[in-house]
Amino acid sequence: MTARIQKGKLAIAKELYDFIENEALPGSGLNSETYWSNFEQVVVDLSPKNTALLAKRDQIQAQIDEWHRNNTFELEAYKAFLTEIGYLLPEVEDFQITTENVDEEIALIAGPQLVVPVRNARYCLNAANARWGSLYDALYGFDVISDEDGAEKTKGYNPKRGEKVIAFAKNFLDETFPLAAGSHADATQYAVEGSALVVGLKDGSTTTVADVTKFVGYNGEAAAPTEVVLKNNGLHAIIQIDATSAIGQTDAAGVKDVVLEAAVTTIQDLEDSVAAVDAEEKVEGYRNWLGLIRGDLQEAIEKNGKTVTRTLNADRSFKNLEGGETKVHGRSLMLLRNVGHLMTNPAILVDGQEIYEGIMDALVTPLLTLADIRGENTIKNSRKGSMYIVKPKMHGPEEVAFAVELFERAEQALGLAAKTLKIGIMDEERRTSVNLKNCIAQAKDRTIFINTGFMDRTGDEIHTFMEAGPFVRKAEVKGQIWFPAYENRNVMVGLQTGLRGKAQIGKGMWPKPDMLRDMYNSKTEHPDAGASCAWVPSPTGAVIHAIHYHQISVADRQQELLATDALPLDDLLTPPLATNTNWTEEEKRKELENNCQGILGYVVRWVDLGVGCSKVPDINDVGLMEDRATLRISSQHVANWLRHGVVTRAQVEEVMQRMAKIVDQQNANDPLYTPMASDLDNNIAFQAASDLIFKGGEQPSGYTEPLLHAARLKLKGYTGD
Repeated sequence: MTARIQKGKLAIAKELYDFIENEALPGSGLNSETYWSNFEQVVVDLSPKNTALLAKRDQIQAQIDEWHRNNTFELEAYKAFLTEIGYLLPEVEDFQITTENVDEEIALIAGPQLVVPVRNARYCLNAANARWGSLYDALYGFDVISDEDGAEKTKGYNPKRGEKVIAFAKNFLDETFPLAAGSHADATQYAVEGSALVVGLKDGSTTTVADVTKFVGYNGEAAAPTEVVLKNNGLHAIIQIDATSAIGQTDAAGVKDVVLEAAVTTIQDLEDSVAAVDAEEKVEGYRNWLGLIRGDLQEAIEKNGKTVTRTLNADRSFKNLEGGETKVHGRSLMLLRNVGHLMTNPAILVDGQEIYEGIMDALVTPLLTLADIRGENTIKNSRKGSMYIVKPKMHGPEEVAFAVELFERAEQALGLAAKTLKIGIMDEERRTSVNLKNCIAQAKDRTIFINTGFMDRTGDEIHTFMEAGPFVRKAEVKGQIWFPAYENRNVMVGLQTGLRGKAQIGKGMWPKPDMLRDMYNSKTEHPDAGASCAWVPSPTGAVIHAIHYHQISVADRQQELLATDALPLDDLLTPPLATNTNWTEEEKRKELENNCQGILGYVVRWVDLGVGCSKVPDINDVGLMEDRATLRISSQHVANWLRHGVVTRAQVEEVMQRMAKIVDQQNANDPLYTPMASDLDNNIAFQAASDLIFKGGEQPSGYTEPLLHAARLKLKGYTGD
């Protein structure tokens, strides 16, 4: 039985209650009795509305399923049907968002965005500190630099690889901060004379940057600076100089590194990248967020045989050209992703029923952020007194309006000024995509972010059309007509509603954290599409992706796009159904193996170890970033093929059993891992993975959370007290 504290109708798990009472409320200026009384009132008032919205989701999906069972897909008839049932809404009149008090990292600076599980202190500290990163380290340690010509990574330092790294970095400087004459590769000295950067070259001549406005400051002595600070497209780059260092002594100008401003913003995540099924796990995430906000979060890690204590970085400063000092933020500006409207959590019960987790997050996480909102911290996150909450998995404008009402009630309960809590709208559910302008209109004075979430969006696409017919193979989904329309319309609607210069327009994750050369070669597509941020899987990935925002001015690109038309809604409404299902048995087997191995590889770590996001080897042993969104795609895809007889239950069961053995082998060196294959009938994780497929059609919107939460709670022995 879970020990609980009764406060009015709220039966609060003691672990959560103690955290709030002993760590969150002290110093908040809030009275405990008042806080819990307000908490109770919000839960009582808003829970029925939440329930009604979820019921409407189910009702609409049932109508869609029935229509597809009785009709062959024809676009005009389908659109008329969606309009009739209130799925496709008349578009609201033109408007511009009016959000105020938004930090420049969100409103004005385009750059990489990290998403990180806030339950993991090490990861969330690394992400917060990823505002600045070494280009030399990012290049040396990953595959952007090839291993050819003796430049492979070795146990010790490989000078040939180092030469390639330095050549790449100097080329970056030449392209981004070109000299009026010559190349950074030929520099022998950097100095400052007056307000000008003077660069000595090998031929004895001197020059400066071609665009003098890109030189903004330095550190050290003017005649021999230790840092030269440059700025382009709103992002800084720092040439670090130390002729006595191991790298600097090999460079004619003593350059030891080039440091880039990288992860401008970070989403600390309580949702898809975490497993948090009860008070114990929720408190871990809440406590880390509180530590990040207060600036006192620490994590001891073992590195090279030594214990290193990780803390938040301080701000940076440099001498500016007016003779003063400029301070720049030392950390990524942090947004916090709360959970959506669907899930409940046993951390708090009312009349024996679990409360909605999204309501709980909205009443707890701003409490933890009060010191930052009030500007009381030495290490600050927002300098505008705002809190940025990303709200995922909302279906249409009614659900956005409910989130706004929830935020209003949270502000009132905590004594915050109206509109302190800003909202990031994840455009990752189909009913939101087709009504995106209407969704933004519901939060036009709070919106700071819209983002395409391709993975969840694909999962919802499959579930919405579950009865319409078999889908194309998973790898082909992005090649269908709906996908470019989805990505394009997200940007265009955002621009047309005034997000440029006020809010972020974001794009999704690069899923292969070890394959950064491919990312470097392809992810220019996101800033080129007009996105002011795009997700990366690691601090190193942020450094590499930052190069793209120097290559492309997102502000200029957005201005160009405003003169163009969005791709048609008809494209977005056209499902990626297979027109030819004559797949060979080998093709079907490979599709099943790929999906089932990914499902098992992720679910077993989620259920057994509580790991919500991890690098999971795929069927070819390529490490892919997996979370519940990728799981939603794979499980719904197999469920779709089962529903339409492309594969049989017996085939899926056989593949699942074989893949369980492969996943066990892939995790054989993990001492915390519990093998599945030895007892599949009684293995909770394996059974949960199977249910995600065989019960996939009946899961709400195809979400994986209900089955995952139930499995982990069962593993932990929770009996539903």
